[in-house]
Amino acid sequence: MPYHPDTEHTTALAHSAWPYPPASQGELVGYPPMRAEEIPPGIQAVTLPNGVRVLAYTQPPAPTPAPAPPAAQPIPAWARTTALLAPTVGGGIGGAAVGLSYAAPGLIAMTHALWAAVALIAVGGTAAAVLISAARSRIGGPGRAEQPHITQNITSTGLFGRANGTVNHR
Repeated sequence: MPYHPDTEHTTALAHSAWPYPPASQGELVGYPPMRAEEIPPGIQAVTLPNGVRVLAYTQPPAPTPAPAPPAAQPIPAWARTTALLAPTVGGGIGGAAVGLSYAAPGLIAMTHALWAAVALIAVGGTAAAVLISAARSRIGGPGRAEQPHITQNITSTGLFGRANGTVNHR
């Protein structure tokens, strides 16, 4: 009889109420198919390469690892420079605005003083011209009509040519 761990028990069942006939020489005793709810966890019905379906222990599928969080990307140099420059430039503009607000009364006074200086120069120049002309007329120097009138006519040929000129006294 072929080897089987339950040979006596199987044989006894096969001769009594077993629904399947006993195995032939060289084969194991056949077992009745199990219902799906009778199969314990970790055991599955598998088909071997020769086509025979058997129950076999199976390994549970390996748990898939959680996806790794994306690796931190280094900050580009231009972004770091821009991030550092932005508050500096903003602070400089803000400081200039505060400085101008404090300096505004002084700047307004300075513009008034500059306009006053321009007006003083203009009045002083006009007064000097009037005084000089009044002093000349008192001294008895030649008037405008009696002053000599000189005219010069200068001509030249080309950019570096020799210049000729005439002087007329009237």
